[in-house]
Amino acid sequence: MLELTDPEFANLQRFIYERAGITMTPAKKALISGRLAKRLSVRGLKSYGAYHALVTEGQDHAEAQIAVDLLTTNETYFFREPRHFEHLGHLAATRARHAGPMRVWSAASSSGEEAYTIAMVLADRLEGQTFEVIGTDISTRVLERARTGHYPEARMRNIPVALLKRYCLKGGGSYAGTMLVERAIRERVRFLHANLNDTLPAGLGMFDAVFLRNVMIYFNGDTKQHVVARALSLLKPGGFLYIGHSESLHGLDVCVQPVAPSIYRKTHVPE
Repeated sequence: MLELTDPEFANLQRFIYERAGITMTPAKKALISGRLAKRLSVRGLKSYGAYHALVTEGQDHAEAQIAVDLLTTNETYFFREPRHFEHLGHLAATRARHAGPMRVWSAASSSGEEAYTIAMVLADRLEGQTFEVIGTDISTRVLERARTGHYPEARMRNIPVALLKRYCLKGGGSYAGTMLVERAIRERVRFLHANLNDTLPAGLGMFDAVFLRNVMIYFNGDTKQHVVARALSLLKPGGFLYIGHSESLHGLDVCVQPVAPSIYRKTHVPE
């Protein structure tokens, strides 16, 4: 395997920060080397420096997106941090029927498990009322996977049995060991490519709740402020923001009030 030199690593650190706002510490050097090694081979390149030049100077936008896909971490599963979904379920169950369709944004949706979890909870608790879930991610690769709604059976072990039976289909034959999120749920979820550190897709609209979970840990303070403020700009006053349990809004200038661990409500005016 080719060696990733310190200057080359510094250039790739800068690349992923500028593209995705993600700060790669020196501890991630082996990760960058390992994830990009195959691309060097595919493109017939002799160094990581040459690859960096390809994705930054050569105007190869497709390869630049592949690099972003490979360097962004996409680890998630159904019903991760379940108290958030208990809170969302209560919010949905107490929602007035005349309030219009409930809309929830899974802002770093990865391969779709979070967005589909949200949709299952809303379908279960809204009792026939309409809703919409938007899932966005910077990685086009995982979004393609998310749109299928098709997962290894082991990935779905945290789904409550009642919801699993109601909203998931067990594969047989060549699909044994897998499960498919049923069509009625898949049709309520729309996946879009978006970089939280850049211009968001037009027409996203306003949301009753935003899940911005387990992504801020990769951002520095300035980027975190920017991303959270952007997410809150699409959250209705009184709406709820969910962040990861290992994350914090401490030190950020944002108009929210804590209501439970890692759950915040957007205030109408700055405090």
